[in-house]
Amino acid sequence: MSRNATSKRFSEIAVGDEMPPFDLPLTATVIVAGAIASRDFMPVHHDRDYAIAQGAPDIFMNILTTNGCVSRFVTDWAGPEAVLRNIKIRLGAPALPGQILRFTGQVAAASQEAKEGVVELTIRAANELGDHATGSVVLALPLDEQ
Repeated sequence: MSRNATSKRFSEIAVGDEMPPFDLPLTATVIVAGAIASRDFMPVHHDRDYAIAQGAPDIFMNILTTNGCVSRFVTDWAGPEAVLRNIKIRLGAPALPGQILRFTGQVAAASQEAKEGVVELTIRAANELGDHATGSVVLALPLDEQ
């Protein structure tokens, strides 16, 4: 996915619109870097032997990194003037090195509130094991220039 250099305007959004999918290749480096950046030092996110001893097939992505990836997916689509208001996700299948994590989304609701457009998106991040994360994101978009 390429970053949207201009912000979407509320008038450009319609309920049912699909967001272009974003594929994130997962490597051990991506998973470990996300855990370190979010100060999550739980060994299952950086120590393969420890993760396997706990019953996992390998190290796996933490929820804070998943939240960051969801934020990136949404803001790359919406543009730099979008303001994230709320992210609610539920974790499912683990995200492991060597997999592709595919993000998809759809506009579920849109309403004008005060001087901004509020958009609710349904989000899914899935890999070969199933749904890694599902949920919703609420963001504010600018209205058309007057």
